[in-house]
Amino acid sequence: MIRVGIVDDQTLVREGLRSLLALTEDIRTAFDAGDAAEARHLLASTPIDVLLLDVRMPGTSGPQLLAELAEEGRQPPTLVLTTFDDDEALVDSLQAGARGFLLKDVSLKQLTEAVRTVAQGGTLILPALTERVVRRLRTGKAHPPHPVERPTPREIQILRMITGGYSNREIGDLLGLAEGTVKNHTSNILAKLGARDRTRAVLKAIELGYLP
Repeated sequence: MIRVGIVDDQTLVREGLRSLLALTEDIRTAFDAGDAAEARHLLASTPIDVLLLDVRMPGTSGPQLLAELAEEGRQPPTLVLTTFDDDEALVDSLQAGARGFLLKDVSLKQLTEAVRTVAQGGTLILPALTERVVRRLRTGKAHPPHPVERPTPREIQILRMITGGYSNREIGDLLGLAEGTVKNHTSNILAKLGARDRTRAVLKAIELGYLP
């Protein structure tokens, strides 16, 4: 069973997400919170597998909460909830450690697929939003750092699939590679890009122009 925590200052959003998740057999809502303070309290006492987090909240924002949890070493795998006009908050959230993002009018299928993907260690960056994030990254950072070594064409191919939310096993099946080989490629990608996880590797690759 995948345990989910929901953090959003809008009661209707929380209730809607909880109702959608209740329709599944393998996902349940462990808690929902209306702000960062309540979320911190619940996270300390309630184990979860995935956090659904609003980016814009009164007081401590979603990105700020993520950064604080990362510093404390207790940041859960997180999907941020957003609208199309939250480019800056999206970038801040991803840089703070979010695994991806979802629109607040998400369908049941999109929601459950995203939760399962992140629970399994994957990332989820929807193509429609990726274009906006790419523009923000490229215009908001004048001098991005350069890695010591450029990823190989195969590694770039795997990076593209990581952006699409594919797991190592799915990437291996699609490319005809063993899962262990994909893991090795992913480790090399993280090392070359100086990234500590798959989401940050995607962001760095976007900044450097390796992903279209």
